[in-house]
Amino acid sequence: MPILPSRVPTSFDDFRLNRQAYEAMIADLHARRQLALAGGPPKAREKHLARNKILPRHRVEVLLDAGSPFLEIGMLAGEDMYDGVPPGASIITGIGLVQGRPCMIIANDATVKGGTYYGMTCKKHVRAQQIAWAHRLPCITLVDSGGAFLPEMANIFPDVGQFGSIFNNQVRMSAEGIQQIAVVMGPCTAGGAYIPALCDEAVIVKEQGYMYLGGPELTFAATGETVDAESLGGAKMHCSVSGVTDHIAEDDRHALAITREIVRDLGEQPRPRWTRQPSVPPRFDPREIYGIISRDAKIPTDTREILARFVDDSRFQEFKPMYGDTLLTGFARIHGHEIGILANQGVLFPESAMKAAHFIDLCCQRDIPLLFMADVTGFMVGRAAEQAGIAKAGAKMITAMASANVPKYTIIMGASYGAGYLAMCGRPFNPTAMFAWPTGRAAIMGPDQAATVMALVRKQINKTEGKEWTPEEEEAFKAPVRKIYEDFQPAKNFSSNLWVDGIIDPVETRDAMGLLLDLASRTAAKPTPFGVFRF
Repeated sequence: MPILPSRVPTSFDDFRLNRQAYEAMIADLHARRQLALAGGPPKAREKHLARNKILPRHRVEVLLDAGSPFLEIGMLAGEDMYDGVPPGASIITGIGLVQGRPCMIIANDATVKGGTYYGMTCKKHVRAQQIAWAHRLPCITLVDSGGAFLPEMANIFPDVGQFGSIFNNQVRMSAEGIQQIAVVMGPCTAGGAYIPALCDEAVIVKEQGYMYLGGPELTFAATGETVDAESLGGAKMHCSVSGVTDHIAEDDRHALAITREIVRDLGEQPRPRWTRQPSVPPRFDPREIYGIISRDAKIPTDTREILARFVDDSRFQEFKPMYGDTLLTGFARIHGHEIGILANQGVLFPESAMKAAHFIDLCCQRDIPLLFMADVTGFMVGRAAEQAGIAKAGAKMITAMASANVPKYTIIMGASYGAGYLAMCGRPFNPTAMFAWPTGRAAIMGPDQAATVMALVRKQINKTEGKEWTPEEEEAFKAPVRKIYEDFQPAKNFSSNLWVDGIIDPVETRDAMGLLLDLASRTAAKPTPFGVFRF
């Protein structure tokens, strides 16, 4: 397999200035991550510890194997959405090793508004389940929640993807043999009590964990019965009387130790279906990516230079290098796992789209996962492109991508606009996992393009009404349109809304992909029946 060369002049001022600009974005990313890592305010954390509880993130650490990686999902979800709620939406989700077995960890953070569920909390919990389902990972839920945040009812209660979907997913995953384990480490009330009740096995902490559909106050209001929390829904009652829970623990550490024993006895792990080669680091420093990506969004990035710092040994077997060259396609390995890569090198032309469809078909035939590395302003427009069949070619690419049943991953490196966002396996096409780099941005179109299109429409209306625009009036019209798109498109907004699974540092991407590919290798292959291609 050929080695990708590098021609980046790392000593030039332009590289240095690019790197400085990117490092500033990385510093901002890590500062925002620190807010998520801290959890709730100091007073809430102190109160949590005073109850002899372990802090939520420390619980995850105790549960995981020593030295285990932890690929966090939605770390910055809900950022700036709710008053007093730090990034993360009051729940921690991610993949780590327990007894050497990859597991999805879902942990309520009771230091954040009592671990209550907001709309984004539900969305994040469900997304974690979807990723676990795709990779057949046992789900371990550390329950410590005050239940639903009632003012958020419309975003919690009635629709698919909200709280009820958590229960539906638990049942269906259990039916498929994907183990569901709960650890009740605090309150678990109302509908939330079904989360442990629907699990295969449940652990509860003595004099700390409580499960009930209606708490003491509600019970009294509804029935006139006076009952204390312990006899209504405490650990001893549920383990000896109701049978809702299976194991009683003395404290958090004991509960997590029991959970590790449960995972130890889950049976044999699935065997990999792919042969993994030894992992070889890239020949070029991955941190040089910071200097390769231009600080000016209008200047394109040479994707080959990115791949040279990303794939094993900087080796890349390019497919159709002389055809449709605005889309780079080819084979590589990441931490020893073979993968097919599609990476933008400009606007998508008919030839680029046709090449993509051909390449995706090959990867499906060979059972090779796909990685879409998006940096595209869209498909080519204009008379020549339309007559050349851009819509037909784009439809072929989208059909191939949507039909593909191999694992699919997406990284938004730069721009990802319009149909280009969709064709490069955007969120509506259910990529197995999807991340953005700090420079990632996505929208129906770019801010300047959107402002121009809207202004042209307004001009036509003005013309029919016999009105004329001054240049100043036109700019006054464009400015707010431009701002709407500028505010919408950043990776921060996509991460906050969980339209991507997280923002990752380019230098973290290789390890994240290595972990995901290892998980995918332990799932069964699926045939790909393609939809109808228009010829």
